[in-house]
Amino acid sequence: MELPADDKRTGLLALGVLGILFVLVLVMFTVFDGDDEGGEEDGPAVAASGQADTTTGGQDSSDPDESSGGGPAPIVTGAELSRAHAVMVRYMAGINTYDHRSDSGAWSGPLLELTTEDTRMKQVTALPTGKAWDTCVVEKCSSEGDAEVVRDAVISADVARNSGRSISSLVKVTATATAAGETTTQTNRWLVSVEEKSGRWVVSGFDIFGLGDAGASDQAGE
Repeated sequence: MELPADDKRTGLLALGVLGILFVLVLVMFTVFDGDDEGGEEDGPAVAASGQADTTTGGQDSSDPDESSGGGPAPIVTGAELSRAHAVMVRYMAGINTYDHRSDSGAWSGPLLELTTEDTRMKQVTALPTGKAWDTCVVEKCSSEGDAEVVRDAVISADVARNSGRSISSLVKVTATATAAGETTTQTNRWLVSVEEKSGRWVVSGFDIFGLGDAGASDQAGE
């Protein structure tokens, strides 16, 4: 007994829909199963890659060129520059600090230790002499010096002549002098030079406006 044509078409259509659904279900199972397996395999690989990057970063951070900035070393370090400045300030303030009771030997000794102690520095590291000192004694004079480094002018290392390292800095010196009961203040700027000698910074000269070395004796009695 044959089914009517309408019933046949309905049955075939139902079978077609079921077939399509079956194919879709198979495809979905296949796709999702493959993704799960791939995720399990990729997990350890990603972790290993991350560990390798961390190790490389550690090695780069310990690179000596990077830690030092990759540039040439400075002629003097910050600590050495501070010590050189301290010598400049102590000496320049010292030669402008004295009074009418000062003894030449006792006064100049500690200051000369801050210098190269050559003939030139011995000549300029001195108290007033002659009429200037006589006036200082009569007027019971005194002078108080204060100094500060304004800026560095030249920092060098003469390798060719093996003369070592040297620094020249602009130093502002203020001297407050009292004589016969009157007080005056004078401020000058000096170019002070120090050089390295036996591991110490010592004053090798000082100059004001290109006039040459001058010491306390040039300012006394004024």
